[in-house]
Amino acid sequence: MAPASPTPPKTFGQKLRNVGPGFVTAATGVGTGDLIAALVAGSGFGMMLGWAIILGSIIKYFLTEGVGRWHLATGKTILQGWHSLGKWATGYFGVYAIIWGVLYGAAAGSTSALMMRSMFPIMPLWAWAIIHLLIGFALVWTGKYMLFERVMLVFIGIMFVTVVGTAVILLPDIGNIVQGIVVPKMEAGSFLLVMGLIGGVGGTITMASYGYWLQEKKWKGKAWVSMMRVDNSVAYTMTAIFTLSLMVIGAEFLHSSNIQIDGEAGLITLSGMLGEEFNGAVSWMFMLGAWSAAFSSLLGVWNGVPYLFADFIRTVRKKRQSEDKPVSEKDPAYRFYLVWLTFPPMLLLFFGKPVGLVLIQGALGALLMPFLAITLIWLLNSKRVESDYRNGWITNGVLGISILLFGALMINELINLF
Repeated sequence: MAPASPTPPKTFGQKLRNVGPGFVTAATGVGTGDLIAALVAGSGFGMMLGWAIILGSIIKYFLTEGVGRWHLATGKTILQGWHSLGKWATGYFGVYAIIWGVLYGAAAGSTSALMMRSMFPIMPLWAWAIIHLLIGFALVWTGKYMLFERVMLVFIGIMFVTVVGTAVILLPDIGNIVQGIVVPKMEAGSFLLVMGLIGGVGGTITMASYGYWLQEKKWKGKAWVSMMRVDNSVAYTMTAIFTLSLMVIGAEFLHSSNIQIDGEAGLITLSGMLGEEFNGAVSWMFMLGAWSAAFSSLLGVWNGVPYLFADFIRTVRKKRQSEDKPVSEKDPAYRFYLVWLTFPPMLLLFFGKPVGLVLIQGALGALLMPFLAITLIWLLNSKRVESDYRNGWITNGVLGISILLFGALMINELINLF
């Protein structure tokens, strides 16, 4: 898509031609875990839980819109906003980023490798994982955001066409889809799955990176708020369609069978089943979409989270003279974290993940989404933001609901950990 012009586009059509950062944020949050959750929901409950996907997309829209509005309305980054709440907020992020980064790197590389090895079983899993880590590293190290965005949009297009195309081939019942969306229902045993669908639709730490991607697109100032909202609306609408298509695949292809989709390996099993039922092209189409989802998540994290880390380093060093200068992909701290995401995780590919670090990372991760929602309510209702750009009652209500939902997920994860 064309780069944004120096002045905000006026018409809806012009705005559509300039969307980009929202797609990057939403696509980064849709990984194989979300694919699995939607397939499991469809196979177990048909389209009954479609409403949870819509609710999750709405919540993620408001969270990402809040981050974008903070950046555009105040000219400050989300890290600066957190720091204004107290050193505890920036300290929490710093601890989280160091532990989470090395573990996520190993997991993201392995997941992308698993999908690729299923299509091209010519190398061991660890070799494919290292290749994916190095490709992500090389692409982001160039420091060219527009190149990164174009690559991400290609992967998003592949994800959308392949997964939605697979769902269409299965000839779903449109009435069941509509009923599952507009009539909220739950059955016994579906609560945690519903929470997972709501919490997992396009949501990761990279939602906090959204403002830095706005800066790279040269979207600066309050005049861009309208464009930013269109960017997010289109992105999360596409995300909802994509995830609903996965639920359709589960509902139409697995609901009447006893096949269980268990982890990433289950995606490979499903791909083989699609090939047996239809032909090899459908199998490859689905697996290509799964790989695109996995690798686009890796690329989004590789590009987005180092901005947060570089901003964190700048903030704790109290470099006041550079506070008005945006952090960039050329900053030493940005490149340090990019290295941290890429090379230390390679050791975990051989030696496995230390149990203690996994437990700590899980506990920190469980707190991240409620932390983001709480701080957005705090910041965007304060005098730090002009009154015209503070939260309305709808935004506060949705963010409040998200805190309750993410709190339930947090409690469940902590119970499972300990």
